[in-house]
Amino acid sequence: MKRTLAVVSAGLRLPSTTRMLADRLTDGVRAELEGRGARVDVDVVEVRDHAHDLVNHLMAGYPSPGLRRAFDAVTAADGLIVVTPTFTASYSGLFKMFFDCLEDTALVDKPVLTAATGGTGRHSLVLEHAVRPLFAYLRAVVVPTAVFAATDDWGHGSGDTQDPLVRRIGRAARELADAVARREAPPVEDPHDGLIPFARLLEGGELR
Repeated sequence: MKRTLAVVSAGLRLPSTTRMLADRLTDGVRAELEGRGARVDVDVVEVRDHAHDLVNHLMAGYPSPGLRRAFDAVTAADGLIVVTPTFTASYSGLFKMFFDCLEDTALVDKPVLTAATGGTGRHSLVLEHAVRPLFAYLRAVVVPTAVFAATDDWGHGSGDTQDPLVRRIGRAARELADAVARREAPPVEDPHDGLIPFARLLEGGELR
């Protein structure tokens, strides 16, 4: 079965620890789903690439083609990973702007893994005080484990299974994979649905 993941990363710099965390989470969820026999497609949205288009969309109400593709990728995905840097004890304005511009029903019942980065661990409550309420308002299904990565958390290797960040990524990845796996596959449209059976045509009733 094919599953699709959308990843929204709102880092501002290159390289970005926000994108690094997004990639680690994506790898974890992909591995979990592939371990269950799924084929996984991933669409990554770098919000910084759409900054000007987001402002224009707020002003004019019409997304650019590139921004429309980003919105469509998020809307169509089976699961969503979102990662924001922390600014003034909350998500970044650019991160919020992206979801302000998204259709307000786009995330209804969609499994979402939330994550954030910041300079110190004291910012970690941003996930529970700001990010989780945002996606609860959008009626998404937010997985229990949120992942925060402070600057000091990047001193460990990604393969260190005793590292708290590695363990938290693994737990969150399993939760999102579980939620995505529970989603019913969308019905496949029958291209012949609605056509008149040939036998009825022969009867002549439909040819008058």
